[in-house]
Amino acid sequence: MNRAAVTGSLALTLASALTLTACGGSGGAGVAADAEQTLTVWAMGTEGEKLGDVAKEYEKTHSNITVKVTPIGWDVAHQKLVAAAAAGKLPDVVQMGGTYLGEFADMGVLEPVDTKTFKEDDFFPAAWEQGSYDGKAYGVPWYVDTRVLFYRTDLAAKAGIKKAPATMAELQSAAKAYQEKAGSKWGLSIQPRGLDTVQSFYPFLYSAGGGIIDDGKAVVNSSSAVKALENYGSFFSKGLSDKSVLPGYDVTKDFNTGSVPMFFGGPWFTSLLDENYPDIKGKWAVAPVPADQASVSMAGGSSLAVSADSDHKAAAKEFVSYLTGAEGQADWFERTKDLPANTAAWKSGDLATDPTLQIWRKQMDTAKSTPSQPKLTEITSKVDAAIESVTQGKSGAKAALDKAQSEIEGLVQ
Repeated sequence: MNRAAVTGSLALTLASALTLTACGGSGGAGVAADAEQTLTVWAMGTEGEKLGDVAKEYEKTHSNITVKVTPIGWDVAHQKLVAAAAAGKLPDVVQMGGTYLGEFADMGVLEPVDTKTFKEDDFFPAAWEQGSYDGKAYGVPWYVDTRVLFYRTDLAAKAGIKKAPATMAELQSAAKAYQEKAGSKWGLSIQPRGLDTVQSFYPFLYSAGGGIIDDGKAVVNSSSAVKALENYGSFFSKGLSDKSVLPGYDVTKDFNTGSVPMFFGGPWFTSLLDENYPDIKGKWAVAPVPADQASVSMAGGSSLAVSADSDHKAAAKEFVSYLTGAEGQADWFERTKDLPANTAAWKSGDLATDPTLQIWRKQMDTAKSTPSQPKLTEITSKVDAAIESVTQGKSGAKAALDKAQSEIEGLVQ
């Protein structure tokens, strides 16, 4: 999920309004699920564009329900959600990215999940955690994503690399071999700076046993985190990664030419490569995140939440159940290639038999999500700054993370 930046003054102004307008829900039983009604739904990005087709299918078996889906761009999603929440006009069902949920749950505008209907054990642990805040679930996992290693197998053969790098040490050795023996300009593409650089850093951080927040406390300057950032920064100091990548950089173009032979990416890159660069089909593969203490990647994706002020909670819950059940998840995968959050959906079809998809499945078993926090966007921006100071040679890893730790401590709730 790509976040949009929002000014602190807007958030503070609207947060005060929310304490008056959105803290108690509708207060009544609302409209029965079998009554004639219209459900309003907001979904973001590609999901917002695709969900309308699923809504039409749903209406065929639920003649009393009209589902009105409004697609929202990720670049404006946060502002629109904050404004709607402040005005008490959130839709009945809303897609919530992991960086948003804690903020809106803390505002009191989301209905707690009915855990008798939606079972935690049906979903990947990291996906359920991403939809939870302060010990309570507010979002039902809809789809997940994580990062794995994409690498050019044909160039690996030229470089004398016989298998995908399985450890962080092997990753660096492979990056060097690609440059020296296969003629690649860079060995590995990882983000050097800018918004959400932390997402590129997570596989290094989590695999080293580090984190940003643990048990309600900032831990970003732990010895494990420092080790991870030292490793991350070394790819730039050794000239294995480009430290001047500009915003909007499309790694697939350089992956196609071989200028970049390795990168960490989400599941959507598979379709992008197949559709845009058919000439390299069969010349690349994916592999789990190389291990440090373990092979651990980030958990991303989105949840579906119901507005606390909705008068259509019963029907909204049924629609969310349709979208997040095993059958609905398998259908959604066929439409979008979004990875199912419901583990039962992985027991049939390509999800059960495709060896490449099983790499994503295995990675999700150990994937880790950052605990939901109302100020998570601000918190991770401090880590972004720390990473940039290291990749640009302005600071050592410990000093950069000590600074981030001091800034984050006052933001954690």
